[in-house]
Amino acid sequence: MAERFGMAVGTAGKMVAARILPGSDLLTSLEEICDKAGIKYGAVNCFGSFAAAGYMYLVPQEQAKVGAGYGEVIKRDTPIEFLSGTGIITQTDAGKTELHFHGTMCDKFGTVFGGHIVKGTCPALTTVDVMIQECVGVTMTRTYDEETDLTQVVVKEA
Repeated sequence: MAERFGMAVGTAGKMVAARILPGSDLLTSLEEICDKAGIKYGAVNCFGSFAAAGYMYLVPQEQAKVGAGYGEVIKRDTPIEFLSGTGIITQTDAGKTELHFHGTMCDKFGTVFGGHIVKGTCPALTTVDVMIQECVGVTMTRTYDEETDLTQVVVKEA
């Protein structure tokens, strides 16, 4: 069986370094930074600390087309060490900047956890240090995918 994938080849564009200040939401801030810098497509890497965190991960779901889907939002209302976060910068069908972002975190006991970060749930505690790399010549649009019955990224050469 041949492997299946979608791809597009582009080039590196702008590189943005940023710091998200205390109390500012991770995903809302990242989207605003991208918009201010004029970046529509690319990659984000960051780390720091959160005052609280909300995230989801895949759980079995018999009714789902692929047999799994995101479960309920897990909330941690305590200081969190944000070990690593990575995501892609996309646009919605309506042309709005949206990140697909996952993170690895740990609590005061060193217990590591993580998953799909939920917008509006991860305020920076002391800082989130950010590097953003723009991808030029490629489009990445988040749109409904009938095969998986989920929102997925469609990549194309611009």
